[in-house]
Amino acid sequence: MQENTRKTLGKPQKPARPDTRKDPRSGVRSGARPDASKNARPDTRTEARPAVAVATATAAAEFQPIDIKPDSLAFCLVGAAQAVSYVLEGTALPMALSRVFTQTNALPQARGAIQDISYRTMRQVGRVDALIKVMASKTPEPALLYSLLCCSLTLLIGNEGEEHPAYEEFVVVDQAVTAATSSPHMVFAKGMVNAVLRRYLREKDDLLKLVMKQPAATWNYPQWWVDQCKTAYPQDWQAILSTGNHAPPMTLRINSRVTTVAAYLELLASKQIAASQIGPSAIKLAKPMPVQHIPGFEEGMASVQDAAAQLAAPLLDVQDGMRVLDACAAPGGKTGHLLELADIELLALDSDPARIQRIHDNLARLKLFATVKDGDASRTGWWDSKPYDRILADVPCTASGVVRRHPDSRWLRRKTDAAQLAALSARILDNLWHMLKPGGKMLMVTCSIWPLESEAQATAFVTRHGAIRLDAPGQMLPTLPTASAGNNEHDGLFYALFQKPLQN
Repeated sequence: MQENTRKTLGKPQKPARPDTRKDPRSGVRSGARPDASKNARPDTRTEARPAVAVATATAAAEFQPIDIKPDSLAFCLVGAAQAVSYVLEGTALPMALSRVFTQTNALPQARGAIQDISYRTMRQVGRVDALIKVMASKTPEPALLYSLLCCSLTLLIGNEGEEHPAYEEFVVVDQAVTAATSSPHMVFAKGMVNAVLRRYLREKDDLLKLVMKQPAATWNYPQWWVDQCKTAYPQDWQAILSTGNHAPPMTLRINSRVTTVAAYLELLASKQIAASQIGPSAIKLAKPMPVQHIPGFEEGMASVQDAAAQLAAPLLDVQDGMRVLDACAAPGGKTGHLLELADIELLALDSDPARIQRIHDNLARLKLFATVKDGDASRTGWWDSKPYDRILADVPCTASGVVRRHPDSRWLRRKTDAAQLAALSARILDNLWHMLKPGGKMLMVTCSIWPLESEAQATAFVTRHGAIRLDAPGQMLPTLPTASAGNNEHDGLFYALFQKPLQN
């Protein structure tokens, strides 16, 4: 989801584009940690509180503003604060936002701004939490008040890579006080909100210098995440963490059955939409936009898909007539890409009935056909016993490589999640391997940067099964545009390609 939209004078303008990205790693049931898998069974363990300790004894009160304009920044601040409160209680951000939109009946314009502020705040929670602890004698209660301060301070600080603030400072302070006044749960603290925000503006250099001594405030990640990144990537850990705090790019995959990259770039240019090619079928938009404004989107000319994710389908080298399995397929981005490359017999499998509908929707938009089935990739009950020529296994993971798209996950994840999800992924890979023809190929994909879920998983799989490991990118770290790398920008994914030995 690209949630970054420009606004001025407290008046949200265009809504952020709808969430069309693949969302297996954070779109989960309310009250659950983000389930990194599309095929993982629900986690019934006791919910752990996020890494940022919010000392509030009561749950977040629902958003019930009084006498507040529905197109004002104050309205959007309260809505975002409500969403952040739900996240800090353990709900994934997409579900939290959906809950807030239902409660408030917010207009599309306000929804875009609420979403934008919420995502910005999730990228700054470590820093604003440290600031609040310095400026307030105790953690503000209720949780809604604490979250309002988090959202307001986030707007005053700004996000990494942002040239100009989203709002003027005086507008943020004024509208934050209005937001506190408008809610019966916060009206008693309007003076405190005003005092904290004005103190930050007066002393921001000294305050930031003080809190930046804390790793969680410096990097905006839990301490264990910072430590784990240092261990895994001693040379690159700072760049990796920094990249995760930037808003993600909006990258399109051009449908080769309908048009060419060159022709589509000409179409964008005719609409005064700046874009550049960053992969064989990948075009990066200079500025994100709502999908309904993307030329030819509804006609299936293009799909939203990260440049790194676009490598999956070509790596499998599908040919006409092949029998192919896309395991853990929802929402269908890679499914569509496989079908764009060849005339194949494809089964798209997923265990989440709600997300399966998104596969159907994507196939309908692209005017492509696949058999879509509800099934658990770690089991065999759905299989017809006929082996596959190719298998795409997009296995469960912590989604640590796409944290800039899912900034809430860093606060909802636990250090032990990687090991538990790696164990589930191993069961899936072992199960699918038996369904592959001798000489066939299986591609393992994760959107994780933790070696336990990527390289260690692939190495252990080869040892267990004697699989032939073919050339593949391996670990791809998340990147930003640089002078040396050009405009190429992508998420952090891992690829391992295996071939099944021919039987004697």
